[in-house]
Amino acid sequence: MDNAGFGGQSPPPSEKWYVYILKCKYGRIYTGCTNDLESRIKRHKAGQVEATKRLLPVSLETYVVFNNKYIAYNFERYLKKGSGRSFAKRHLY
Repeated sequence: MDNAGFGGQSPPPSEKWYVYILKCKYGRIYTGCTNDLESRIKRHKAGQVEATKRLLPVSLETYVVFNNKYIAYNFERYLKKGSGRSFAKRHLY
Protein backbone atom coordinates (compact mmCIF):
# COMPACT_ATOMS: atom_id res chain seq x y z
CA MET A 1 0.00 0.00 0.00
CA ASP A 2 1.30 3.45 -0.90
CA ASN A 3 1.67 5.97 1.95
CA ALA A 4 2.00 8.94 -0.41
CA GLY A 5 -1.19 10.53 0.89
CA PHE A 6 0.37 10.69 4.35
CA GLY A 7 3.74 12.22 3.44
CA GLY A 8 5.43 8.82 3.26
CA GLN A 9 4.28 7.96 6.80
CA SER A 10 1.69 5.50 7.97
CA PRO A 11 -1.86 6.84 8.30
CA PRO A 12 -2.78 8.05 11.78
CA PRO A 13 -4.35 5.42 14.02
CA SER A 14 -8.10 5.60 14.08
CA GLU A 15 -9.59 6.79 17.33
CA LYS A 16 -11.54 4.20 19.25
CA TRP A 17 -14.92 4.94 20.80
CA TYR A 18 -16.43 2.86 23.59
CA VAL A 19 -20.04 2.32 24.53
CA TYR A 20 -20.00 0.95 28.05
CA ILE A 21 -22.46 -0.37 30.60
CA LEU A 22 -22.00 0.08 34.33
CA LYS A 23 -23.83 -1.72 37.07
CA CYS A 24 -24.53 0.72 39.89
CA LYS A 25 -25.94 0.69 43.40
CA TYR A 26 -29.37 -0.93 43.71
CA GLY A 27 -28.69 -2.87 40.47
CA ARG A 28 -29.23 0.25 38.36
CA ILE A 29 -27.66 0.28 34.91
CA TYR A 30 -25.83 3.23 33.36
CA THR A 31 -24.87 3.37 29.67
CA GLY A 32 -22.30 5.83 28.37
CA CYS A 33 -19.95 6.60 25.49
CA THR A 34 -16.34 7.81 25.56
CA ASN A 35 -13.08 7.76 23.63
CA ASP A 36 -11.03 7.12 26.81
CA LEU A 37 -12.63 4.21 28.64
CA GLU A 38 -10.03 3.83 31.39
CA SER A 39 -10.18 7.50 32.39
CA ARG A 40 -13.97 7.62 32.22
CA ILE A 41 -14.40 4.56 34.45
CA LYS A 42 -11.95 6.05 36.98
CA ARG A 43 -14.02 9.26 37.02
CA HIS A 44 -17.23 7.26 37.58
CA LYS A 45 -15.66 5.31 40.46
CA ALA A 46 -14.33 8.51 42.04
CA GLY A 47 -17.82 10.07 42.05
CA GLN A 48 -16.85 12.75 39.51
CA VAL A 49 -19.66 11.98 37.06
CA GLU A 50 -22.92 13.70 37.97
CA ALA A 51 -25.13 10.91 36.59
CA THR A 52 -23.59 8.17 38.75
CA LYS A 53 -22.11 9.88 41.80
CA ARG A 54 -25.16 9.01 43.93
CA LEU A 55 -25.13 5.43 42.65
CA LEU A 56 -21.69 4.32 43.88
CA PRO A 57 -20.20 1.81 43.82
CA VAL A 58 -20.15 1.16 40.09
CA SER A 59 -18.63 -1.72 38.16
CA LEU A 60 -17.99 -2.10 34.45
CA GLU A 61 -20.24 -4.82 33.06
CA THR A 62 -19.29 -4.68 29.38
CA TYR A 63 -18.17 -2.41 26.58
CA VAL A 64 -18.25 -2.37 22.79
CA VAL A 65 -15.52 -0.73 20.69
CA PHE A 66 -16.23 1.34 17.57
CA ASN A 67 -13.97 3.08 15.04
CA ASN A 68 -16.59 5.74 14.34
CA LYS A 69 -17.88 8.08 17.05
CA TYR A 70 -21.22 8.67 15.32
CA ILE A 71 -21.96 4.96 15.15
CA ALA A 72 -20.91 4.66 18.81
CA TYR A 73 -23.21 7.49 19.90
CA ASN A 74 -26.10 6.05 17.88
CA PHE A 75 -25.58 2.66 19.53
CA GLU A 76 -25.52 4.31 22.98
CA ARG A 77 -28.81 6.07 22.19
CA TYR A 78 -30.31 2.79 21.00
CA LEU A 79 -29.32 1.02 24.25
CA LYS A 80 -31.06 3.75 26.28
CA LYS A 81 -34.43 3.18 24.57
CA GLY A 82 -36.99 0.39 24.98
CA SER A 83 -35.88 -2.24 22.50
CA GLY A 84 -32.23 -1.38 23.06
CA ARG A 85 -32.59 -1.89 26.83
CA SER A 86 -34.14 -5.29 26.13
CA PHE A 87 -31.29 -6.15 23.76
CA ALA A 88 -28.70 -5.12 26.35
CA LYS A 89 -30.36 -7.18 29.10
CA ARG A 90 -30.38 -10.27 26.89
CA HIS A 91 -26.90 -9.93 25.40
CA LEU A 92 -24.65 -7.46 27.22
CA TYR A 93 -25.07 -7.90 30.97
